[in-house]
Amino acid sequence: MRYELYYWPTIQGRGEYVRLALEDAGATYDDVARGSGGTGAMMQMMGQGPTPAFAPPFLKAGKLVIAQVANILLFLGSRHGLAPKTEAGKLWVHQLQLTITDLVAEIHDTHHPLGPSLYYEDQRAPAKKRSEEFWNERVPKYLGYFEGLLGANGGSYVTGRRITYVDLSLFQIVDGLCYAFPNRMKAFERKIPGLGALHDRIAARPRIKAYLDSDRRIAFNEDGIFRRYKALDE
Repeated sequence: MRYELYYWPTIQGRGEYVRLALEDAGATYDDVARGSGGTGAMMQMMGQGPTPAFAPPFLKAGKLVIAQVANILLFLGSRHGLAPKTEAGKLWVHQLQLTITDLVAEIHDTHHPLGPSLYYEDQRAPAKKRSEEFWNERVPKYLGYFEGLLGANGGSYVTGRRITYVDLSLFQIVDGLCYAFPNRMKAFERKIPGLGALHDRIAARPRIKAYLDSDRRIAFNEDGIFRRYKALDE
């Protein structure tokens, strides 16, 4: 099947978690909005059909249109060997992905604590305060949780010896935090050696490595979820 992924064409954003799964699976897909007239086509599709998407990303698979990152990955994981085969296993990795979804929202709020309708420059002081709380309280809690899972399972990946889409998403979390908060991550990385090793293991996977080296991988920038602001990384 040839998939159609609909997401904003100039940022990694939430769409990147889906891209990583598609790339690692070797799936054939069109990143529709990055093509000519693609953004218009994406906007036209939103709100249409029996299961209208509220916002990108959404994935078209045959007649299905699936929105929300965790929901898309639940679908792709079963089809492409990126999730356990048992119902309990599928629900477990879906649960972990939903926890990552919460973390992504908190990462976004480090630079936009008062809401996305305001520019970062309009909320510098609250962003500084939120970033301090994020690194003092939330990062140890979230990353410590996943670090603990890696250690408890004794495998190369979060659920053991086989990769799931959760591992790919954790790669993106670590990669993004290293971009947005290089100083803070350098100081914190000794506390999460398992996640650091997982990041490097994922980056070395042949299909992921080829993707990261290609122009399909959009560079991090200050319009996405992970944004580098010097004042927040001190």
